[in-house]
Amino acid sequence: MPNQGRYFGRKGILLAATLVMGSVALASTEHPAVPGEYVVKLKSDKATHLPLSQLSKIMGGEVVRHISKQSNTVLLKRETLERADYVISNVSENPLVEYAEPNYIYTIDAVPNDPKLSELWGLINSGQADSSGSQGVATMDVDAERAWDISTGSKNIVVAVIDTGVGYNIAELAPNMWKNTAELNGTPGVDDDNNGFVDDIYGYDFANKDGDPMDDHGHGSHTSGTIGAKGNDGQGLVGVAWDVSIMGVKFLTAQGGGSLDDAIASIDYATQMGANIMSNSWGGGGYSRALEESIQRANDAGIIFIAAAGNSSMNNDVNPTYPATYNVDNVLSVAAVDNQGQLAGFSNYGKTTVDVGAPGVNVLSTTPTGYQSWSGTSMATPHVSGVAALLLSHEALTPVQLKERLIATAKPIGGLRGKTVAGMTNAYHALTNTTPPPDQEDPFNWAQESYQLSSPHPYTDNFSQSWTVTVPGATKIAVYFLKFDTERGYDKVTFKDAAGNVVGVWSGARDETFSPSVDGDTMVITMTSDGSVSKYGFDIEAVAYR
Repeated sequence: MPNQGRYFGRKGILLAATLVMGSVALASTEHPAVPGEYVVKLKSDKATHLPLSQLSKIMGGEVVRHISKQSNTVLLKRETLERADYVISNVSENPLVEYAEPNYIYTIDAVPNDPKLSELWGLINSGQADSSGSQGVATMDVDAERAWDISTGSKNIVVAVIDTGVGYNIAELAPNMWKNTAELNGTPGVDDDNNGFVDDIYGYDFANKDGDPMDDHGHGSHTSGTIGAKGNDGQGLVGVAWDVSIMGVKFLTAQGGGSLDDAIASIDYATQMGANIMSNSWGGGGYSRALEESIQRANDAGIIFIAAAGNSSMNNDVNPTYPATYNVDNVLSVAAVDNQGQLAGFSNYGKTTVDVGAPGVNVLSTTPTGYQSWSGTSMATPHVSGVAALLLSHEALTPVQLKERLIATAKPIGGLRGKTVAGMTNAYHALTNTTPPPDQEDPFNWAQESYQLSSPHPYTDNFSQSWTVTVPGATKIAVYFLKFDTERGYDKVTFKDAAGNVVGVWSGARDETFSPSVDGDTMVITMTSDGSVSKYGFDIEAVAYR
């Protein structure tokens, strides 16, 4: 998960939260939670209707509020010095309580990058370089150009962007903002539609408990631009869906973090207000039954829940990341892919738990301060949400049907083989319900020979060594890594062709996958490390060629 944002509790208590962060370590989970706060599920509506003061006495703390009407949950505050496992056990013994759990902290799944303007390679990749200068591979995109000949979306499709808010006054986003017409045409300061929220014209801000979901970070606007920046309007950008309604549901703060109680309330709000799709570029807390139940309520209402797989280079099959790994029928988990069709070095993966990949490296989109190019599974997720919006505008599908279509029509690519359930999300094949052809650039489909090559295990600090792999007469080659594990971002493996042209640079964990390919019969592999944190290195067991 990213380290860009960190949540330090309620507004105005930054110092206090910093001083008591040690209490988090006493919780019954390794996942960070708001100190002294718990989400408590009550067993009955009767208990839910008890006064907060009476509930507070019963639970030995302060019951701050009801989290949402649908969930029968309340937010409980206890002394921060109490062990979390003790509080959970103590509260759960109450006959009014079904369960209690820590108020987990969630963060955005983005890795901000160079804010240079670049082409929208995620929509149409002709082989152009991205904002970092990395040369792309043609067709490694969501195939938007062909899809737009079939559909550009519909304003009837509502995508709830559950995030840091949405810059609803940004030129490319304003025309595609969802509007609560009862509040828009109503009286300021009055809950005109009696939904329990005042002045929620564009959505709601659960982080600050008001009706203005304006983005004060940039992340939510960036994801919104990828989903549905207005198309064919003479502005600088276009989203996957030119026509769509974006509902701003804010629970992440200006620092990029938010809490479990607000996440639950956000999902229930989007369900209540009729969203068709929920786009979730966040994660990081532990397993939460209450959060899972809120996603199940969305599923029951016919809403697909599209979620970022995470940015920790981890296998979600082994180390589940939430909410992307919840076993609910409507959850679709998304990995990040670069403009060469490779799994991003930071992206989580999982052969059975991560469903598809999408563009997530150096992705250009809208922010309140202009166009910026960011990376993360946060950026991959809205590509899939946009494709889902195109598909729902074209035909009516249940969440399960929509999920199955997106998986079945994903384009197979070598960079995701064995890493995800399916390949790269493809808008054209989703709309036409057709199967993409095999990827001829996937080394899996080439001739292969055994080839044994390993780095030292572990490699040393300040390590530097090059190896040359040659297959005489080949026009293209790639090597297969049985194991690959280096310190992400610091210890790197560079792939070059015989002329010295760099075709890829890897770090992190990339087991059981092919390297980038080089033209010609020779590949030069160079490994370098910094002065600390040495890991396993790599083992190559085969070479593929054609």
